[in-house]
Amino acid sequence: MSRLLTVLLRLFVFAILVAGLIAIWEQIRGSDVMSRFRKGDKTTQSIVLKEVTALGKLELVSYTFKDIIEHEQVNTFLPNANAVLIVEGQATGCIDLTRIKPDDVRADGDSITVKLPKPELCSWKINHDRSRVYDTHFSFLDQSQLVSDAYQQAERQIRQSALNGGILEQTRQNADRMLRPLLERISGRKIRLTFQE
Repeated sequence: MSRLLTVLLRLFVFAILVAGLIAIWEQIRGSDVMSRFRKGDKTTQSIVLKEVTALGKLELVSYTFKDIIEHEQVNTFLPNANAVLIVEGQATGCIDLTRIKPDDVRADGDSITVKLPKPELCSWKINHDRSRVYDTHFSFLDQSQLVSDAYQQAERQIRQSALNGGILEQTRQNADRMLRPLLERISGRKIRLTFQE
């Protein structure tokens, strides 16, 4: 019985020692102490042009978001790892002018009706230059994956926030505000803009 108690006590002390070392590593890794041992960075690049695409999307509105994202990675045996990011992102609303067909433009006397494609969210992205990892905890096994997952979640949140914030309706309003006067000046007629469903 006392031998079993001794083995259990040793396992308990070993577990506390491992947990303490992990906690110390987390504290040291985030401090300036480790940066003193680095000599510098070296980067080599080889850029190859992969694809050329003709663009016809007219960007009409841009939303900029700033958010604090906390992402948690649930682990089975180890403590849950989490990362806190301060993120700045951008979403852009546009209209794809390449989808306008000749029968989308109708002349009726002194007015012209133009049926535009429906507004769309053409891009949403994280601005990595203005975003940063604020803090990580218990990410000693795979910190890069944790941070990558957190950025992906932040990017999905930017898309959803833009849609919830009415970016498509704002794109529609800006199309009418910007395109109608331009087309009226060019054609000399009254322009009516409608949108495809």
